[in-house]
Order: sequence, then C-alpha cells, then structure tokens
Amino acid sequence: MAPAEQPPYFNIAPDAALAELGAPTASDDFAAIAEACARGRADLASRGLEEDGTKRLRLFSTWEITRYLIPVATPHFRRVLKANPELPQGRSETAGGAKWFTLDEVLRLRAHFGAEGSKAKEYLPYRPEGLPAKMVAVANFKGGVGKTSTCAHLAMSAALDGYKVLVVDLDSQGSMTSVFGGKVADEWGTVFPLLARHYGAHLRQGNQARLDRGEAPVPLDDTLSEAMNLSASDVIQKTHWPNIDLIGAQLNLYWAEFQIPVWRMQARGWKLWDALADRLAADGVLEKYDIVFLDTPPALGYLTINGLAAADIVLVPLGASFLEFDSTGRFFDMLHSTFSSIEDGENTAARALGRPEMAFEWDAVRAVLTRYDSAQQAELASLMQAYLGRTLSPHRQDYTALIGQAGEQVSGIYEADYRDFNRETYVRGREAFDETYAAFKKLLVGIWRRDELAARQAADA
Repeated sequence: MAPAEQPPYFNIAPDAALAELGAPTASDDFAAIAEACARGRADLASRGLEEDGTKRLRLFSTWEITRYLIPVATPHFRRVLKANPELPQGRSETAGGAKWFTLDEVLRLRAHFGAEGSKAKEYLPYRPEGLPAKMVAVANFKGGVGKTSTCAHLAMSAALDGYKVLVVDLDSQGSMTSVFGGKVADEWGTVFPLLARHYGAHLRQGNQARLDRGEAPVPLDDTLSEAMNLSASDVIQKTHWPNIDLIGAQLNLYWAEFQIPVWRMQARGWKLWDALADRLAADGVLEKYDIVFLDTPPALGYLTINGLAAADIVLVPLGASFLEFDSTGRFFDMLHSTFSSIEDGENTAARALGRPEMAFEWDAVRAVLTRYDSAQQAELASLMQAYLGRTLSPHRQDYTALIGQAGEQVSGIYEADYRDFNRETYVRGREAFDETYAAFKKLLVGIWRRDELAARQAADA
C-alpha cells in the first residue's frame, strides 16, 4: 500500500517561505491596495453598465409578464393589446418573434388592467389610501448573512409588484448603491445632511429659547448651515428601475458615526435616534412612496440605530448555522439594551416633567433564514424555529446557482435575462426570492390592513 500523503502544513521550508513573503507592509501601502480594489470594483460594476456608464434595466417578455407580473392569460393579454393600440405594444427582436416590454410599459399595462380588468384579480398591489409608506430596516451586525442581497431583492420584488419604492443605503461600504447603479460624490449625497439638518433644527429651537432668556445663541457652523438648505429631494436619485429611487452611500458617510455623538454631547436633549424618521416624514417621503427599504451597516452604530428607530418592520437575515444563530441572539440582546436604555433615559426626564412617556414599537420583527441548504441544515433550522417561534419566518431562502451568478454580475436575480440560463434554472432560482417576497408581502399587507381598520374605527368613534 502506498504511503499516505502528508498534510500540506508539514515540511514547509523556511527559506522557501521567506522567498514568497515579500516586503513588510507600511501604512502607505494600504492606499495602493485600496486603489487596486477600487479598479477591480469598477471593472466588476462596469459589466452591468451601458456604454454611457449607466445601468439599464432589461426588457420583459410576454411570457414573463403573464407568468410573474400581471395575472392574465397570455392569449387574453395579446387580445387586449390588439384591441387597445394606444397601450404599449412591445417590440420584437426578430420578425414574428416574442414581444418585449420595458418595466415602465409593464406598469402602464398593469394600471390598465387594474382599471378595466376583472375586479376578482389583484392587478394592483394592496395599498390603503391615506396611510403613510412603511419603512423596512434590514439589519444584523454579522456580515455575510445576505443582508444587502435580501434588501435589494425585496425592493426589486416590490417594484415588479407595482409598488413605488425608495431604497436608503445607510452602509458606508455602498454595496446597495452599487446594485442600483448610484453615483455618490461625497457625504452630501447621502443621509448625512438630513441628520445634520435635524440637529441644526434642534439647535435653532434651543437658540430661540436662549434668546427669550436673554442669553447668547449657539452659532451654527458651516456644515450645519449648509445642511439647513437641503431636504430629502436633494439626495434622492433615480435608478435604472422606473419605480425605485435611491439615497446612496459612500465611504464618507462613516463620518456620521463620529459626528453624531459629538452633536449629542453638545445638546443632550437632541433625540438623535429620531433624526432620519423625522426628516423623511417632514420632507414628504412617506407620502410619495409605498415602501422605504433601509439597508443598515453590519454594526449597531448610530446609523443603524436611526434605521431601526425609523422602521415599522425589521427583518434580520441569518444563516442556519450555530455561529450565526448565536450572533443573532447577541444582536437582539444589544437591541434590547440599546432601546431600553433610550426609553429609560427619556422617561426618567418625562416623569420628572409630568410629560407622557415614550416607548419604541415595531409593527413586526422577523428573522429570515438565507442561503439555506435543506440537505445539510434542516435539523438546525427546525431547532431555530422551535426556539424563535413566530419571530423566525417559516420561509427558508434556498441558495441556487442563479443567486450565485447574479451576485457575480453585480446585479439582482430579477435583472438577469432568463435567456442567459436554462429556463428551469431561472424559474427555480427566482422562486427562492419570490417566496421570500411573498412572506414579506403577507406581513406588509397584514400590517396595512390592521392600520386601515384602526383608522376606520378611530374615524367612526
């Protein structure tokens, strides 16, 4: 019998190891590494861009539209187009070939079916009139759990379903911004000026009280003065999706993690956790959109706290592994400590002043299993379900080849042309996210319905 091959960590020659080592790394070398990463990132991102450097959403075929987007039989769909020549007619890539439509055209067709079609079918997604948009934070302080991917695909799913969506990237890494082709020059194109304006407004209010007492006001510095002239509309940018807008992020946004505590120390009464929610509401964002998705950093910093405090729904992606289950448990423990501490501090003062006490509340909080492998993880997933109960969504997001390929191309699954895959692979791949969206939509619709009934009951009282 041949001798067993030794493991690779035996007999490493010191001189050979030294020859491969290279020179020590100095701090200036980090710039070269970062620049190399930037070139590679630009190269990867460019593979999903048009010649002019912008992203463009692909077209959708009649097959896709009648299967996934508008619940109508293909023959009837064609008859409606023929009977209504003013509607988008699509375009064929070959003579007599299949018709293809832009998403904007699909939305116009959906509106037509919603107005003229059968009332028994859901051509338009459920959205109660008179109620604000729902804000959804996707958060976990463990990286690699599919947080940005889940957030991006939910945004795309909602857009395909007909909702008007705003995506807010709170992560200075800017991954969500890259997915949607956003361009952000500096922190003034991020949420930073919204947070600064909220603090500036608090200072101005305090200055008025100081003037009333005959005291000197606290001057606003150049940063705050500039922020006072900006609103959400100044930082919201269009994307290649007709019904998805974006507030992007870039590295300078991380400065907010240092600036916010400085502002808080200068004005202890400033409610920093309300900054994002208050500015989005004051600037009319919650009336303009149906859903606002907040992609948070993989850390429980001030930006994440703002996102979580603003949210109506919190989704926590995690994998079915012991380490991710353990880490997520610690994440929830930190959420409890953080928000309970804020409540305790605020309510101590409120009780002393005879004011109403405050309490954070979310419409729903759900953990979502991502990158799930039923052959390897079923037992652990069942155990997690038993312990977490309703908090863990029963839907488990399978990992498929299509998910991997879409990620490699810096695009979402819904941006992939099914002709680039075996159709069965495409159908199976998008099923994973279709089911994830279905579970989320059930949550959203239930919450909106609860709010609708409560508003109706209040109006009748």
